[in-house]
Amino acid sequence: MTAPPAAATTDRSLPRRTRVPAPRGLVTASLSVLVAGLLVLHAAVPNTLGHLGSLLESFLPWLGLAVPPLLGVALLRRSTIALVTLPLPGGARLGRVARGGGPPADVPYDLTVVQHNVSDENPDPAGTVRALTAVSPDLIALEEVTEQALADWSAALSPAYPHTAIQGTVGLWSKYPVSDVRVVEIRPRAIVDDWSRGMRATVRLPQGDVAVYVAHLPSLRLGWTHGFGSTRRDGSAEKLGAALAAEPSQRVLLLGDLNGTLDDRGLDPVTSQLTSDRSDFAFSWPAPAPLARIDHVLARGATVTHVWSLPRTGSDHLPVAARIRL
Repeated sequence: MTAPPAAATTDRSLPRRTRVPAPRGLVTASLSVLVAGLLVLHAAVPNTLGHLGSLLESFLPWLGLAVPPLLGVALLRRSTIALVTLPLPGGARLGRVARGGGPPADVPYDLTVVQHNVSDENPDPAGTVRALTAVSPDLIALEEVTEQALADWSAALSPAYPHTAIQGTVGLWSKYPVSDVRVVEIRPRAIVDDWSRGMRATVRLPQGDVAVYVAHLPSLRLGWTHGFGSTRRDGSAEKLGAALAAEPSQRVLLLGDLNGTLDDRGLDPVTSQLTSDRSDFAFSWPAPAPLARIDHVLARGATVTHVWSLPRTGSDHLPVAARIRL
């Protein structure tokens, strides 16, 4: 006789495994922390692979645009954790503006200067000069001044700016006497052709002499093979930085198309020695829809108190004007 099978039993004393749901909005919160981290710690992004660090720093102000959509998603998902983390990128963005914002227009100043890459294909030098002189600058620095167009630029500028210095494709027009003009050698090693895009001059202002540098660093190239191609620009910046370090004058101005933003580490040899208004605005390139300020006015022994962009000319850059306190 066989025993009947045992009845199935359930041990209700054992706890059931329950699946704990992930906090709502975790992805949005993570993106908020990432954006804040990039805004504050951008220098930690390595530059060894395709110059990714420089690429990020070239468009750093635009990371702030991530805040509104992140806020929208957080509200839509009703996510507490996402809403709690959103002040991080928002605060980092506001901190950049507050740290570098330009002063009010009525802040005292001694000098107004204009910097402009006029483009070697500019069809309207006379109209461009009208735009540049509308703010009554004391100094005007131009890049991409071709030999063929030099007569046109001089004819339009010389009546009001009789003191001129030209070296290669860069030039300086001044209301005040100019002397000690010389080439500044900033040609990167990879360029073997005739290439002269740096100069230095002494301008005799009523407040005393100031050394004025005008420079046009090599252009950048963005591609799948080489990434953010800044090698030539970086090499040129090193040479310009060496020239600035050797400059004996107490007051130094640099006006130029540096093909990089003030945050771009590739310009550290220059920006470590001279300062400017570091607001995130006054974008200068590309002219139809400016995304970055790559045209700059920097100073040592003086203060750049305010920088702003001027209306579009016949160039692919916008002109940049600055007020300086000596």
